[in-house]
Amino acid sequence: MTISIRLPSDIEDRLDKLASKTGRSKSFYIREAILEHLDDMEALYVAEKELRAIRAGRAQAVSLEEVMNQYGLDS
Repeated sequence: MTISIRLPSDIEDRLDKLASKTGRSKSFYIREAILEHLDDMEALYVAEKELRAIRAGRAQAVSLEEVMNQYGLDS
């Protein structure tokens, strides 16, 4: 898959310099940056969705203590 993005010139300059200094492609570093943050963005989306459900009364919060007990992690 090919994706085009527009970058501010200062970020593109930094990316060019990094690629030049390390011998890796700009695409490599763009992929790495996306992979680094994709898990966080997905987790945030799920957490925000669940929070909305709790506030709307469609879901119920569970305490950390309950989760620990359920999975036998209590000390």
